[in-house]
Amino acid sequence: MKLKQFFLLFFITATSFAQQDQLKWLDINLTNYEYPYPVHFITLNIQQQQLKMEYMDIKPDNYNGKNVLLLHGKNFNGAYWKTTIDALTKKGFRVIVPDQIGFGKSDKPDHFQYTFQQLAQNTKQILDALGIDKTTVLGHSMGGMIATRFALMYPEATEKLILENPIGLEDWKLKVPYQTVDWWYKNELKQSYDGIKKYQLDSYYDGKWKPEYDQWVNLLAGWTLNSDFERIAWNSALTYDMIFTQPVVYEFQNIKAPTLLIIGTRDRTALGKPLVSEAVRNTMGLYANLGKETQKKIPNAKLVEIPNIGHMPHIESFEEFITPLTAFLEK
Repeated sequence: MKLKQFFLLFFITATSFAQQDQLKWLDINLTNYEYPYPVHFITLNIQQQQLKMEYMDIKPDNYNGKNVLLLHGKNFNGAYWKTTIDALTKKGFRVIVPDQIGFGKSDKPDHFQYTFQQLAQNTKQILDALGIDKTTVLGHSMGGMIATRFALMYPEATEKLILENPIGLEDWKLKVPYQTVDWWYKNELKQSYDGIKKYQLDSYYDGKWKPEYDQWVNLLAGWTLNSDFERIAWNSALTYDMIFTQPVVYEFQNIKAPTLLIIGTRDRTALGKPLVSEAVRNTMGLYANLGKETQKKIPNAKLVEIPNIGHMPHIESFEEFITPLTAFLEK
């Protein structure tokens, strides 16, 4: 038994080293990484500076007059929505997929006050530039917090709201001691291929890794090879502070749009788990409970639970994700 475990560990380690050897250096704005659809940029004049914000706009030939806005999570960018874009455009939906400032192909400013209100406003500017008055808003993970804030700020523009394993369903400030932006920054500077993969393996996929997940690790790990990584890490630290200090959980009852919650019940994502005792940690990120609790808080909310799936339903179990999504959109 011990010999078998040794060879398994050796195989995993060897595979990890091989993948790291193939790791590609990535430009700070991912100019050397191709997205699944053509990219466009809008120039934002905000906070005493000009910043470029990237987005994809996919309008199918069979456009049905309905729009869907896809908002990415903290450790991702718009590229991971490819299969969702493909499925929705086949149904005739126009799909708009931005990279938030600080993420993906969008600018990473040296100085920026990150708020969910600012990110929602930035996103609305893209829709305004495209002449889109109403849209369904779908947010995953951190994108769920942005989507919620967008729906609260722009109820007239939000036709429907969809939250896929959103973070922020609980107020972590009540359990986790506050850490400064400098603390988050030092943590981010320690990022490595192994650390990023371990976090995603444990937190997103419950130890069940598939080769197609490697690309999402490589997108983050490739940045660690960049001489501008300190700026990338600083922006990441600022967004962690935003997530921790700006909960949306207390405003769910104010949402006006019909809402769908798609929840992978195996998810245990919560900010600050390493900073609390095991007893407290065991009470955090319980999505099997959080989905039901959130449904009760949001008027006109429908809950679809996906058992034995973690934080990434649209990656880990696409059919179980897209079926209730399209049914909700086509009502």
